[in-house]
Amino acid sequence: MAVDAADAAQIRSALVRLRRTTGLPVAFGGLVESGRRQVRISELSGTATTALSALAVTAGNGLGGRAVALSRPCAVTDYTVSRQISHEYDLPVAAEGLRSVLAVPVVVRRRVRGVLYGALRSAQPLGDRTLSAAVAAARDAEQALVLREEADELLTAAAPAPGPAGGTAWEQVREAHAALRALAPRITDPALRDELLRACGLLVAGDAPVPGPRPAPREVDVLACVAGGATNAEAAERLGVGQETVKSYLRSAMRKLGARTRTEAVASARRTGWLP
Repeated sequence: MAVDAADAAQIRSALVRLRRTTGLPVAFGGLVESGRRQVRISELSGTATTALSALAVTAGNGLGGRAVALSRPCAVTDYTVSRQISHEYDLPVAAEGLRSVLAVPVVVRRRVRGVLYGALRSAQPLGDRTLSAAVAAARDAEQALVLREEADELLTAAAPAPGPAGGTAWEQVREAHAALRALAPRITDPALRDELLRACGLLVAGDAPVPGPRPAPREVDVLACVAGGATNAEAAERLGVGQETVKSYLRSAMRKLGARTRTEAVASARRTGWLP
């Protein structure tokens, strides 16, 4: 998968968290380049030079390459003299003045997608607490990247142009819309969540919504689940809320739509442009 700006932004955000939670003064990282076994360092935080910028780290080489090859965190107390790693990148590391360094792979669906580094300018052991905090930052990046992949897959599945109402392609659009709406609340990054909800909007019929009471986002989420045949219990599980909460949202939506049953509510929501 090609590296894009949104993916790079997730690495940048993870590095900010890594520095904040570990107290390490320097952090940097990047994503695996498409079709290659190498990580391109694209994000720098707290660095004093540009020595590490755009550095290509091959799997197996150096500390980050070792983390990629092993798919696990690695650390050294004094980078340039460590016997645990190869030394292809000693010059840029020394130019930045780094000594103690850790590298944590970002693994999505059992595939390394990137690496986060944290470093000190002095040679001293990096304790378990520091390493655990760095791993937690990587887990945040992993969650954001896997959610983006899931969203992309759902949108791809809905790509065929809709046919007549009730047609197979149109049902795929509806299924994708319901899945995306259920996925959105799991995203903690507000910008990424808004991006996904805008994508949901593209799947809704192009006609302008019928004037009337506007639905709350959660009401649309519940209706999308119901439209896909989910029971209240199933909708609650997908959305991560209680069954009573689902019932409350459904009642509110039915009231706004003037519907007496779940089926009427779904049909009315489609007519008014709430659902595809």
